Amino acid sequence: MGIFSIKDIEAVSGIKSHTLRIWEQRYGIINPKRTDTNIRFYDDDDLKYILNISILNKHGFKISEIAKMSRDEINEHIVRLSSRSHLFENQIKSMVSAMLRFDEFSFHQILTTSIVQYGIEETMMSIVFPFLTEVGLLWQIGSIHPSHEHFASNIIKQKLYVAIDGNVGKFSKERKRFLLFLPEGEQHNIGLLFANFILRSRGHDVLFLGQEVPIDDLRKAAEGAEPDYVFTIFTASHVNIDKQAYIEELKRFWPNAKCLLSGYQFVNANLTLPENFSIIKTTKEFIDFVDRLGAMQAFINPN
Repeated sequence: MGIFSIKDIEAVSGIKSHTLRIWEQRYGIINPKRTDTNIRFYDDDDLKYILNISILNKHGFKISEIAKMSRDEINEHIVRLSSRSHLFENQIKSMVSAMLRFDEFSFHQILTTSIVQYGIEETMMSIVFPFLTEVGLLWQIGSIHPSHEHFASNIIKQKLYVAIDGNVGKFSKERKRFLLFLPEGEQHNIGLLFANFILRSRGHDVLFLGQEVPIDDLRKAAEGAEPDYVFTIFTASHVNIDKQAYIEELKRFWPNAKCLLSGYQFVNANLTLPENFSIIKTTKEFIDFVDRLGAMQAFINPN
């Protein structure tokens, strides 16, 4: 059973601690547990309940109305809200709740249902990436620990692996060859996996080297690989790399390829870029770039 402080509840639900206390006192909407030293805390059921209240409140339900509802009635309203294609907050908050409770079945179910309803691409853009942003905020304020992040990211990766596998070998007649990698020290590869899926779903050829690729391995790859495009992401704050020198290395490896650089450390750095280098600021910008390449959707058998 998870144990959450009022600050944890505020961080996850977006309901200010002061507001939550008023709701408790005025409407009796929830009764927190207390430790032997009289410090309030909340359990898994409380967290889920407060998240549902938060969602209804943000979608126009007055707290006085919610206070009169049974938990079943609240759940029914949540189900109706989640069926609307433009409202993803319920899925995001439910994923946060499942992560905090290490509820693997619920986390899988939310993702699978979303993928069936919206497809993997829309699910990643509208649900998973906003969820990961929220995870980052929770990490900064100390409400989660590494095991929470590992739990969630590994399930998300499983879904991406399945989607990628379903597109292996489906090439377009006008395909380009992309080489994808993350540098040493960069372990978070969900963004790179999604880029892999986006490219393969458009019929492009992908050489995927994965995460934490040493510069010497890139040098060896350059000897045998002649990609049209090279794509990498720098996000981790602990990546201790001279980015300008790194760019010059990539230029020497692939002087004729178009190199696409993304991630916080590139987007926010003051760099001098060679003519064949570009900064990709967002995932949407990457998708737009790939779509502008105009690879035909009619796939061919490479054999």
